[in-house]
Amino acid sequence: MFWNRIAPVYDVFEKVYNNKVIKETARICAGHMSDTDDVLECACGTGLITSSTAPKTRHYVATDFSKNMLKKCMKKMKGQYNTEFNFADINDLEFEDNSFDKVIAGNVIHLLDDPKKAMKELERVVKPNGLLIIPTYINKENRMATGLAGTFNKMGANFKRQFDIDSYRLFFEDMGYDNVSYEIADGKMPCAVAVIRL
Repeated sequence: MFWNRIAPVYDVFEKVYNNKVIKETARICAGHMSDTDDVLECACGTGLITSSTAPKTRHYVATDFSKNMLKKCMKKMKGQYNTEFNFADINDLEFEDNSFDKVIAGNVIHLLDDPKKAMKELERVVKPNGLLIIPTYINKENRMATGLAGTFNKMGANFKRQFDIDSYRLFFEDMGYDNVSYEIADGKMPCAVAVIRL
């Protein structure tokens, strides 16, 4: 699996190329956390968002489908005692309905064969009036990405789709989400953070 292979150097790629966007994305996500929240993060990767969000919550569950990415996240979060780590498939989560106040799924929607199925699964595990927080890298124009995204795709990342801000908004509108706000972390590869109030 590409993500297992890239895990040892993923942070280097991201921080060298897109550090400003990573920091701003993490700041935006952390701004939605509260010390009374139970939070699930899907596709936590190496913990680039986790390290900012988990300390602000009551209980945090970080999950990923790549065991090597999850190991990197666990190492980064050593000593953060409110956080647990689970290998998990975003399409088939082993959590009860209405388990979490907030769910984060960062930079994964564009990699999925059936992102709508994943969104419904995320929605299932969020409590009524909870938040889905979906950061996703976007293109400044509606075209295939160059730079890091293009390089990752050539290496086997297998992006299923890419978004600009307009197509990203349309993606959520088409699924019937009407209470969505967006914040942009701008930089070389911008990230749009969609916050859906259920």
